[in-house]
Amino acid sequence: MMNYSNYLYIAIRAAIDAGKAIMDIYTDPASDFEIERKADNSPLTKADKAAHKLIVNVLSVSPYPVLSEEGKDIPYAERSSWETFWLVDPLDGTKEFIKKNGEFTVNIALIEKGVPILGVIYVPVRKELYFSTDSLGAYKLNVDCDNQPSMDEIIQKGVRLPVSMGHQGIVVVASRSHQSPETTDFIENLRKQGQPVTLISSGSSLKI
Repeated sequence: MMNYSNYLYIAIRAAIDAGKAIMDIYTDPASDFEIERKADNSPLTKADKAAHKLIVNVLSVSPYPVLSEEGKDIPYAERSSWETFWLVDPLDGTKEFIKKNGEFTVNIALIEKGVPILGVIYVPVRKELYFSTDSLGAYKLNVDCDNQPSMDEIIQKGVRLPVSMGHQGIVVVASRSHQSPETTDFIENLRKQGQPVTLISSGSSLKI
């Protein structure tokens, strides 16, 4: 496996810039978000589109193609042959964005042979950046969007993960708006077995 850590900074820059574009729309009192409906009836806003366009543009400096949540029209016959590619969700949590509860993220990963080898998650409302590679490990950092530090400074200022959050037992991460019956049944079965379970849903946590 090749060392792709040089691309981490590109992904971080893309995520933060996309987050800024999203927040410009999110905080604009005159914005109606221009909500549309995709084929699966899930919502699509102009913030999704703006973030997608910006991320694709930033990642274009790399030699790898981009598969985005908002760019899935690439034929499967073409993308199935990709060995290494960027996997992007420009605005993960569009329903939460529309509800204006702040619980949405920008997600970018580099995939090699079906395995994520680096990843970036950015929470625009809280300016929280999470990033990881095989060689570096995982980090969390609160960022100044107007004065982004160098990669060395990001590593120095970042908090190495995992960090204890005071949870005991099993931690389940699930979507607030898209929790499936299978996830609900899984949590209920754990509870019946007497397992302490902490459910983390879109940035909030609930002990059940």
